[in-house]
Amino acid sequence: MPALILIVAMLVTLLPSQPLSAQWMAGIARADITPSKPVPLAGYGGATRMSNKVEHPIWLKALALQDSTQNTYVIVTADLVGLSPTMVNRIVDSAQTRHQLVRQRLILNCSHNHSCPVTEDVLWLYYDLSSEETSARNEYTQFVYEKYDRCIAEAIANLRPAELAFEQGLAGFAVNRRRSRGEESRALPGPVDHDVPVITIKSDGQLKAILFGYSCHTTALGGLSINGDYAGFAQIALEKSYPQSIAMFVQNCGGDINPLPRIRGKDQPATALAAMYGEILAEAVRQVVDGPMRTLRGPMKAGMDEIQLELQPGPELQQLKTEIVTASGMRKRELQLWIDQTQKLGSTSSAVNYPIQIWNFGGDLTWIALTGETVVDYSLKFKEQYGWNSTWVTGYNDDLLSYVPSLRVLKEGGYEGTTGMYEYGHRAPYAENVEQRIVDGVAKIMKSLDTSR
Repeated sequence: MPALILIVAMLVTLLPSQPLSAQWMAGIARADITPSKPVPLAGYGGATRMSNKVEHPIWLKALALQDSTQNTYVIVTADLVGLSPTMVNRIVDSAQTRHQLVRQRLILNCSHNHSCPVTEDVLWLYYDLSSEETSARNEYTQFVYEKYDRCIAEAIANLRPAELAFEQGLAGFAVNRRRSRGEESRALPGPVDHDVPVITIKSDGQLKAILFGYSCHTTALGGLSINGDYAGFAQIALEKSYPQSIAMFVQNCGGDINPLPRIRGKDQPATALAAMYGEILAEAVRQVVDGPMRTLRGPMKAGMDEIQLELQPGPELQQLKTEIVTASGMRKRELQLWIDQTQKLGSTSSAVNYPIQIWNFGGDLTWIALTGETVVDYSLKFKEQYGWNSTWVTGYNDDLLSYVPSLRVLKEGGYEGTTGMYEYGHRAPYAENVEQRIVDGVAKIMKSLDTSR
């Protein structure tokens, strides 16, 4: 009998410390999306910028996860300024057709890089492209679509047993840019979110992927070179530190945040600030990766909903026709869009569709994926509401539909609150219920997921 007890005791010690439901499969892939010839550059308005060199490659990177229920989840990060509804629909449709990937289990995040090529109809009002420039844009866009298909397919094909862990660090170069725009702006509040959330993926005892985020515009650089800005430099630095892994940057809620100071003058190479900020962010990630991290358990739960954000009343048709007579450049294109909409439909749009996605990792981490250029207030609000240590809030998912102000920013006005709407084709700011609508939308999905263990 004692021998039997000893054998049973030995078997117990060999059992996994977590239930079988905690087992993960993970697959990682990346695709180089660096253009092979000059292309129009995205992100900044004004005269068209044509690229004249490559500072470093830019990438799509995909992480596929499969939990014990064998449901597959994929997040794709991109060194792009953003996606349009046209692009999102094509990428999603392809993933659903090829891999039967459920929509709510696919997150498309862009770093909002301002040193990447123009694609499809993203921020199309910004640009007045020649026929040659348009052709270069279209050719590059098709190239990107092919890379999205390949990257997602390879990540799913690469699924292997894995362990996931999560923790957060801090980096301090993000500054609320609304305070930096003139004397009066210095009186504005300057909220920031310096958290650096990190997920690590290990297989066979080796670190295979590092998923990390920050709430800050990728606008340390101007210029005419192709690169990933500070986020690109951070990924390069991490992949040098951990050669067996792929580093994936996720843009969080940096709609009103810049790396400051930025866009250095004549006395220093243009990339110096971006490289420095990239190294700071990479070091914040290293300190997390090399320290104690919390295991993420499964199974996962995913929810998605699409709400509507109402717009304030816009200008009447006659007012638009009067203003367009003296308008030029992007403003003229904006006005012409609204005139065409009004004449064709009888009015311009009065609301904007707004997708929200949420992933929950076995009750250990809630990932809230918001659409558009969300200001930092949303990250701070949802972490306060759902847990500072167990909530990751990201913006810049799905399409780059507009700046998304909080009620505070909306009432303050300015670029992120009001005038920034026009370049996205919206003829008026959001109504004052914008923040509450998003808060209620997140709460509804959270309730449907019932994340209590």
